[in-house]
Amino acid sequence: MLYRLRDGVDRARGGEVFSRHQAYYRAFHDAGGELIALGPFATADAAAGSMGIFATRDAAERFIAADPFVTEGLAEARILDWDAVWLDDRPES
Repeated sequence: MLYRLRDGVDRARGGEVFSRHQAYYRAFHDAGGELIALGPFATADAAAGSMGIFATRDAAERFIAADPFVTEGLAEARILDWDAVWLDDRPES
């Protein structure tokens, strides 16, 4: 899942909402929500946004549906399916 701030969003507003976003993603993960990792891209490009990796598309959809960054209109989320090459003992798809 990719996040991008909506055009015209005041970055200070993002700072105000971040604590609710952080509490939400921690609770989602702790409840077994299939969140593997998330965070902003490490680039100087302010438009680069952030990414979340989920075990299933359904988990990503559930996350987006209640994330304060989305519900409060700061970010747009886009889910991209991918064919992962797992380097552990998972079966190939």
